[in-house]
Amino acid sequence: MSEVIKIKKGLDIPLSGKAEKVFGQTQLPGLFAVKPTDFHGVVPKMVVKEGDPVKIGTVLFFDKYHPEVKFVSPVSGTLKSVNRGERRRILEVILESDGKDEFVDFGTADIGNLSSEAVIAKLLEAGAWPYIRQRPYNVIANPAEKPRSIFISGFDTAPLAADMDFVLSGQEAAFKAGIDVLKKLCSDVHIGLSSESASKVYQNLNGVQIHRFSGPHPAGNVGVQISQIAPINKGEKVWVIQPQEIVSIGLLFTNGKHDFSRSIVLAGSEVLRPAYFRYRLGASVSELLRNNITDETLRIISGNVLTGEQIEPDGYLSFYHAQVTVIPEGNYHEFLGWALPGFGKFSMSRSYFSWLCSNKEYKMDANMHGGHRAIVVSGQYDKVLPMDILPEHLFKAIITEDIDKMEQLGIYEVVEEDVALCEFVCTSKMELQALLRSGIELMIKELGA
Repeated sequence: MSEVIKIKKGLDIPLSGKAEKVFGQTQLPGLFAVKPTDFHGVVPKMVVKEGDPVKIGTVLFFDKYHPEVKFVSPVSGTLKSVNRGERRRILEVILESDGKDEFVDFGTADIGNLSSEAVIAKLLEAGAWPYIRQRPYNVIANPAEKPRSIFISGFDTAPLAADMDFVLSGQEAAFKAGIDVLKKLCSDVHIGLSSESASKVYQNLNGVQIHRFSGPHPAGNVGVQISQIAPINKGEKVWVIQPQEIVSIGLLFTNGKHDFSRSIVLAGSEVLRPAYFRYRLGASVSELLRNNITDETLRIISGNVLTGEQIEPDGYLSFYHAQVTVIPEGNYHEFLGWALPGFGKFSMSRSYFSWLCSNKEYKMDANMHGGHRAIVVSGQYDKVLPMDILPEHLFKAIITEDIDKMEQLGIYEVVEEDVALCEFVCTSKMELQALLRSGIELMIKELGA
């Protein structure tokens, strides 16, 4: 067994509403959506028009600046509408299911006999290439480039996240096939696992390096794992991909179909029966939530509470998410909240007496409990970010748009999910994830991705 890498900095947020390891019963909804806003830097150019029929795998749009990168339909039926925002920016491509699940057949392939060029061509043709993202910048990988290495996090430590060992159980063959595909793209493949993982999915994998981690969130973030194993230097490109996406790639090569099905975890204090569900990327969450949430004023999140996207009760599951979280909105004013004992409140510090109850779970809401304040160098960020960077100074460099300082202070190593805990503990109530993305977009504009 490989040596365990211990992550000491971080924070596990004890949210109530964790899902039991059982699969609930639900049906797929009638509406699906592919959202170009899920893909940083992509400028979509539509291929199909409203009313056109589509199958699972039909190309909907491609990237204007990388036409070879295609985005395909997760369902068969018709293109119902294209929802646009300011300056006619495409926000959602809405699809109406016909219930037939007709697939575009991309053909099976013997992975062992394929060249890397043939593998890339098949992934591009089937619309599976967007699964592969690049660090730095967290953008879709450029198929014309070669990465230094590929990293996979085999566990998720975010609040109420899915247990990957449970999710991947029974999919060993497809996962192994997906790993074989990735090895065609890069010979240096790393998988980060929890020190407590005993899943058979990761056994008998040849040609990959296994690393085991222990510690609080964000130990499961792939960016943290990269920083502990082989930090990214200027000019280097590392590709990352999630475990269920690897299964989808494996199935593409073994049965010729692009499979968008996922095991989704529905969790949160306002969910009546938190559980796992067989669902599909892009599907409306309406069927997941039907008769399974409280009547309170709620915040529904595609993803986890730290990095997810707020959606409506009939909103759509985002492309990279396998979790839906429901918590109270928290639209109330609390008089002297900071001055009260706070036995029922969670705090990283010992400001409240609740620190005496170490095993307690909390019903938390989206109330910020205060407004924006000037940024203060307090050392809070360093306590929850286990990476060799100076986060407060990095954020100041981003605010002043000092590119040289941003490079020196480690912007190549971090993406939004890595600083989500910094945002959670921030006394100044700063939107650090949005601030980091603005810095990344400035780097791309000035230096290129």
